[in-house]
Amino acid sequence: RDLDFEQVVREATGGRGVDVVLNSLAGPFVDASLRLLAEGGRLLEMGKTDIRDPERIAAEYPGVRYEAYDLITGAGPDRIGRMLGELSELFASGGLVAPPVRAWPLSRAREALRYLSQAKHTGKLVLDVPAPVDPEGTVLITGGTGTLGGQVAEHLVRTWGIRHLLLVSRSGPDAPGAKELALALGELGAEVRIVAADVADATAVAELVAGIDPAHPLTGVIHAAGALDDAMLPAQSPERLARVWGAKATAAANLHAATAHLPLAMFVMLSSAAGVMGSPGQANYAAANAFCDALASHRQNLGLPGVSVAWGLWAEASGMTGHLTEADLARMARSGIAAMSGEQALRLLDAACWHGDPQPAAVDLDVRALSAQPADALPALLRALTADARGATARRTAATGAPAAGLVGRLTGLTPDEQHRVLLNLVRTQAAAVLGHTDAGAVDSDTPFKDLGFDSLTAVELRNRLAAATGLRLPATFIFRHPTSSAIAEDLREQLCPAAADTSGPVFGELEKLEGAIARFVPDDQSRGRLAKRLEALLWRLGDGAPEAAVGHTVDDGAVEAASDDELFAFIDRELPS
Repeated sequence: RDLDFEQVVREATGGRGVDVVLNSLAGPFVDASLRLLAEGGRLLEMGKTDIRDPERIAAEYPGVRYEAYDLITGAGPDRIGRMLGELSELFASGGLVAPPVRAWPLSRAREALRYLSQAKHTGKLVLDVPAPVDPEGTVLITGGTGTLGGQVAEHLVRTWGIRHLLLVSRSGPDAPGAKELALALGELGAEVRIVAADVADATAVAELVAGIDPAHPLTGVIHAAGALDDAMLPAQSPERLARVWGAKATAAANLHAATAHLPLAMFVMLSSAAGVMGSPGQANYAAANAFCDALASHRQNLGLPGVSVAWGLWAEASGMTGHLTEADLARMARSGIAAMSGEQALRLLDAACWHGDPQPAAVDLDVRALSAQPADALPALLRALTADARGATARRTAATGAPAAGLVGRLTGLTPDEQHRVLLNLVRTQAAAVLGHTDAGAVDSDTPFKDLGFDSLTAVELRNRLAAATGLRLPATFIFRHPTSSAIAEDLREQLCPAAADTSGPVFGELEKLEGAIARFVPDDQSRGRLAKRLEALLWRLGDGAPEAAVGHTVDDGAVEAASDDELFAFIDRELPS
């Protein structure tokens, strides 16, 4: 409304009574041009709307000749040809630059029209009809000889009717099960080529794409390759990041660069929920998968097909999940992430491809299991899902450093032995839950955690559970410092009931001095053996002739405090008393 149309036209024409050519959509410019051309000139208006009457214009603006001009019928094919030739030369020389183009797939037409209505864009907006998947075209699958890649390949043949597959992996035909996979796919009617290549190498990827048979051009890419090198954040390193980043993120970027000029029907990346919700010890893996998610959005903004599916856990063990034990799977199930069957996962893959969103997540969530966890321990993305199941606003449950009032109230008035028994039951119950047992009796109070099946991650989970139950701030090395349930229960008793601990007699005072001396003492092998024998003798005497099942190793407190999380976890796995 504030635009001075006459000033705009005057500046465009240099203030001279020259001919003016306007697009008819700019009606106010037509009126401004007519006023400026009142002393003579010609106004050519192109378009189909707001066409004026030449006779009326001549009457109102003497000396002005108005013509409505249709480019197609008015110019003729010869002149249009010359115009296009000159424009082509200008574009080739850089004299003209095409306006930016943003494309949406036809399935997102509503979103595109909403964006158009806001009039915030520059250039052209395009609704693109996606190329259909050509059953006679070739689909390239990275990680194609792996468990997930093989399942996806078979699904494409059975369900999508794909008849030409290029399966790529580092080992290629020498990968375990590669020959059997090729034979099985061949029996389904597919022509399969298995190639050994490093997709983190841009040249190798470009050669792969260039070597595809033109009779069966590339119609789709599925990036299923990946690698793990887990470590807690302080122990992450450029080398660890590079190993994981190369197999997932660099490979995805190479595939994008090598195929951006091709009319692909699909470009699918098997990403991970680690990039969406986080995953303990997988900062490098989460970052690499987040890159894939961003690449999918970037491709769609360029008008190219792109989807990155953030997967949860597949039930079938793959090269990256085959190391998970039953305890690991049970721990994940307790966290609310259930393993989905291959059949369910492949149905979700189909849905993700047809949905159109660049970053869908395919995770089998157990909302009931999620709601049983402390809200502050959940990723922010999942807290809203559990609000209804909790029936109230999520309560704060993170350890604050202040003892839990209810627990302290239960312990008050009990004898030290009774307090120890209550806390021991708490520790054994939580330890049994971490290990997947339903009965606390499965956890012996004096059996070392290492012998019970604990590793570094389960030790951290037990620490977190005890911190939530007691309200105490417990260090990351808590389980490492206390190798048995009984030892943990005694430490918790001393923190929750310090007054009772102080009245336990002079023996405990002497034990504290002994503990401090051992912490400062770094013995050699001979001294360590003599010390262990003396402690065994004391335990024998204390137990009326029944020796304890285990003797804890001594550790330099300074070394423990200086060690990284990864070094501590490695020490737990290696040295937790047994």
